[in-house]
Amino acid sequence: MALHSQTSCGTLLQKLQLVWDEVGESDEDRDKVLFQLDQECLDVYKRKVDQAMKSRDLLLQALDYSKMELARLASALGEKSIATSPEKTTRTIKQQLAALAPTLEQLGKQKKERIKEFADIMSRIEQIRGELAGSLEIGQQVAIPQINEDDLTDEKLRDFQSQLQELEKKKRERLKKVFEHVSTVHGLCTVLGMEYFSIITEVHNSLDDSVSKDRKSISSDTLSKLDRTIATLNEDKRLRLNKLQELVTQLNDLWDLMDTPTEERSLFDHVTCNRTATVDEVTAPGALALDMINQVEIEVQRLDELKYSKMKEIAFKKQTTLEDIYAGAHIVLDTAAAHDKIFALIESGNMEPMELIADMDSHILKAKEEALSRKEILDKVERWISACEEESWLEDYSRDDNRYNSGRGAHLNLKRAEKARIQVNKIPVLVETLVAKTRAWEENHGLSFTYDGVPLLAMLDEYVILRQEKEEEKKKMREQKRYTEQLLNIDREGPFGTRVSPYRLASAKKVAGPKPNGSGTNGSPGRRLSISTQQNESKSSRSAGKDSKKDAAAAAAKISASLNEAATAKEEDTSIRHSDTDPIPCSP
Repeated sequence: MALHSQTSCGTLLQKLQLVWDEVGESDEDRDKVLFQLDQECLDVYKRKVDQAMKSRDLLLQALDYSKMELARLASALGEKSIATSPEKTTRTIKQQLAALAPTLEQLGKQKKERIKEFADIMSRIEQIRGELAGSLEIGQQVAIPQINEDDLTDEKLRDFQSQLQELEKKKRERLKKVFEHVSTVHGLCTVLGMEYFSIITEVHNSLDDSVSKDRKSISSDTLSKLDRTIATLNEDKRLRLNKLQELVTQLNDLWDLMDTPTEERSLFDHVTCNRTATVDEVTAPGALALDMINQVEIEVQRLDELKYSKMKEIAFKKQTTLEDIYAGAHIVLDTAAAHDKIFALIESGNMEPMELIADMDSHILKAKEEALSRKEILDKVERWISACEEESWLEDYSRDDNRYNSGRGAHLNLKRAEKARIQVNKIPVLVETLVAKTRAWEENHGLSFTYDGVPLLAMLDEYVILRQEKEEEKKKMREQKRYTEQLLNIDREGPFGTRVSPYRLASAKKVAGPKPNGSGTNGSPGRRLSISTQQNESKSSRSAGKDSKKDAAAAAAKISASLNEAATAKEEDTSIRHSDTDPIPCSP
């Protein structure tokens, strides 16, 4: 193309020479024109060179900028493996620029993506921080954060991601805690019978159940308000429970005082079930509602007013309970005087009804303690009475001549007789044990142990004396019987053999009754009468209309009957002895 250009210039110059020759231009003018042409060509070349140099400088600037941009992007993105200075000797400037362009384009796109990623993460971080601090309203978006474009490395990104994860974890924990607090408030409101919606929205509007989970307020201020609300509700719950338990205690006392039936008490089972419950144990809906507490309070007031009208009946019921305890313990109580005293106290109004009932409850408690201390001895007394009854039956059975006949029920009597003998043989040991325990009880309590008004030791001593006398009488009877049999054997033998007098046989078989004066050889009936008299006096001192006391007195009567049986048997044996020793007439 340069050759074509030179050829064109030479051709033009030849044409110019021809034109000058025809015109007749002088050499001087020709030189001026040629010089002017050379200058103009030089100027054109200079301009072209300047333009080329400027273009080269621009390309070098672009190359330097590209290298700097590449280095900056690589540094910002943390890309250390990218070559930022390609070889100059092997490539032209444009080739170097062309070689850097794809890398720059790739790093530019990567930078934009990294900036977007940083912006998203930092926005979420600021959003969560604002939600935790309460500086953002629900639904409010944070402004686009300022991003340092010179530090977009993976390390920095991981640092922000770690911060975001920690904040998201803290948000989840805060949200969980808020929900737990909201649930606690709901439970407390349910138990207290309070309106949940107004209380929870007073803390924050977003805590209502209609608001989605992501739009709940989790700020520290909201959490603090929830803590204060829960503390207030718990205090109200504690105060209401204390008041309800006090009312329930009064209600139970009044029920027990007036013997309220179970059906009527069951109407308040939903209240009385919390009598001993702790604050945390009360979870039933409406269990501590004000209406519920007012209902119990009204019932307590009603029963308290009713209590005064039924006080006399209640007091006499307490007295009956006290008398039953004493009767069961075989302790004599002047019931008429006690009734008169209670009636006088109620009519005079000198003692408050509750004080009177409390005093009677104290007496009942003491009576129970005393009855418990007497129980062991009384159990042994009952065994002694039973053994005495069996002893009396055994004596009657032994005197029955038909006891060995094979009649109806004979085998049952034989079995009973065997058992009775075992019981009778244990009587001496039982009496000794009773005496020892009774004396120990009297030393411990400083009182005389009485059985239905009669000193138990006196009864035992009387029984021991009568038993000893009975044994002596039996011994004498056996000796007399042996003596009588010897006399009969002598009379039956004569010079012609044995003979029997019908008068002697009749006199030997007859059983004489007690003597007209009713006394024995050693005065034991007098002792029986003394015990019976004491027992009768003790019976007359108690209320005649109490069946339970009659039953208690019957136990003492059993002992007396046993002693009388023993004395009667002794008198019969004595009568037999006297009849057997009467003179026997000689046979004709």
